[in-house]
Amino acid sequence: MSFFRSKKVVLLTCVVLLLFALVGCGQQAGNTQSSNQQQSSQQQSQQESKPQEQMVLKLAENQPEDYPTTIGDKEFAKIVEEKTNGRIKIEVYAGGQLGDEKSVIEAVQMGGIDFARVNAQPLSDFAKPLRVLSLPYLFDNREHLWKVLDGPIGDEILDTLKDASMIGLAYYDSGARSFYNSKHEVKTPADLKGLKIRVQQSELMVGLVEALGASATPMAYGEVYSGLQTGVIDGAENNWPSYYSTSHYEVAKYYTLDYHTMTPEVVIASKALWDKLSDEDKKIIKEAARASEETQKKAWQEYEKKSIEAVKAKGNVITEVKDLKPWQDAVKPLYDKFGADYKDLIEKIKAAK
Repeated sequence: MSFFRSKKVVLLTCVVLLLFALVGCGQQAGNTQSSNQQQSSQQQSQQESKPQEQMVLKLAENQPEDYPTTIGDKEFAKIVEEKTNGRIKIEVYAGGQLGDEKSVIEAVQMGGIDFARVNAQPLSDFAKPLRVLSLPYLFDNREHLWKVLDGPIGDEILDTLKDASMIGLAYYDSGARSFYNSKHEVKTPADLKGLKIRVQQSELMVGLVEALGASATPMAYGEVYSGLQTGVIDGAENNWPSYYSTSHYEVAKYYTLDYHTMTPEVVIASKALWDKLSDEDKKIIKEAARASEETQKKAWQEYEKKSIEAVKAKGNVITEVKDLKPWQDAVKPLYDKFGADYKDLIEKIKAAK
């Protein structure tokens, strides 16, 4: 009997120990599961609180830091950063750090640069309808210009950049270009006859100067001052701020305000970048570019006023053309040559007053 009683005790003890072991394993499993759930919850919380990766984009600008177009660029970048809570940051590279206008346009086209501010004149080599904006005496005044650019006609022209793998975002003010020279006062086209006038590397601008009776001399912008000083050229054409900031007024004291072109600046984006953006980000960027126009225009007007005052204080001879008809008649052939394919667009621009 004692043997069987002892065996029962051992068996009972084993059962008790087994129950304790099972309870312990259950608690451990429960603790492990609870721990795993807690860890998973913490990881999810960390992922939700982790900020989205910042997108840093480049904008090319060939003018210096304090120039009106650069001020517009920076305002554009500021608005985008604010609207995206810092998720999209646009860095402005001023002073031509990323190359000259033509190379920058090509880089934007290929997706190597994200944004750029360039003049519509060189940009028209990539989207021909923009050439219309450089036709001489097309706009009556600044009000006429901006009514066109900020309306459906301006949008229609910007849309043509898509075919060249670029997106047109907004226009910036570039003032009006006029003639200046070192020889004598110019009141009529006849007074330009025989003068060697520097122009941009543009078939249209060469045609303009020659239609008015002068000799067109394509030349790099940085060589104009010495060219005027040494007599290699007699004159050039540009807006008030450029006439002043380059010190051309020092070596060409006769400035004739004929306002022959009001070619605007254009803010562009790479289509390669554009196709990667969400619809929401596209909307933010486009609206920011348009909103920056007002800051740029204000900066331009202030800079222009400062330039006019400084030049007049030096005693330069400023001649304002009162009768533009002889000038307009002289350049009519340019409309046939460069605007033949865009007659409807030209008519819409002229009618938008």
